[in-house]
Amino acid sequence: MTQLLVVFAGLPGVGKSTLARQVGVALGAAVLTVDPIERALARHGLTGPGSGQAGYDALAGLAEVQLGLGTSVVVDAANPAAGTRGLWSELSERAGVPLRLIEVYCGDEAELRRRVEARHTADPLAPTWEQTRQRGTGYEPLIGPRLVVDTTIPIDPLPAILRYLT
Repeated sequence: MTQLLVVFAGLPGVGKSTLARQVGVALGAAVLTVDPIERALARHGLTGPGSGQAGYDALAGLAEVQLGLGTSVVVDAANPAAGTRGLWSELSERAGVPLRLIEVYCGDEAELRRRVEARHTADPLAPTWEQTRQRGTGYEPLIGPRLVVDTTIPIDPLPAILRYLT
């Protein structure tokens, strides 16, 4: 299979991480997530303006290393704004690999709230429902070629995602 840069986008709790892991296994790709990077920055007091972009820049750097080794990369991050998404198209061009965007959402707000609250209960560092709602107000939907996946539809989305990637 051709080397790829696969980038997931969507709010917390929509199912990005689950799908990213499944795609990574299916492709034999490195799966890189922004969450541990953001947590490491926070542990060192690096929060506030610019810290989110710093986390994405670090993630892009790790992705570039893997792409340079000939490994496909799956990025698991909210990618809430056009500015952060620009990193991926620039990286794709520099590395000479195709970019595939997958926007994930949960079409049932009650289900999304249940997921977010369950995650927060299991991991107090995960966003709360209020934080997720706040992030939703600033989330800019992707524009352009992408696959859009609603994780509330009772059909396994993995086959369709893999078809999109080939």
